[in-house]
Amino acid sequence: MSEMFNPVHPGRVLKNTVCREDGGMAVTEFAKRLKVSRVTLSRVLNGHAGVSAELAIRLEAALGSSAQMWVGMQSAYDLAQARKQRHPKIERLQAA
Repeated sequence: MSEMFNPVHPGRVLKNTVCREDGGMAVTEFAKRLKVSRVTLSRVLNGHAGVSAELAIRLEAALGSSAQMWVGMQSAYDLAQARKQRHPKIERLQAA
């Protein structure tokens, strides 16, 4: 699987598809259907929190998309963000 250079946060995908401004579902209604708080969902939609495994399972049930897809999107986003940070130089271990 190739890495995306700048993967999108899965919350943005939800915001642009399910909760879009031009006739999408209201955040409050979507949160009720997922049985999460509006604050929790809003944090995900705005990229301030990630899609947990639990939320991914709820999205799978509500949308028909796989939980693995949502967790994978979150993982790709998190890894891309981590790669943008400075890291100490780590020497490769030598085989014994």
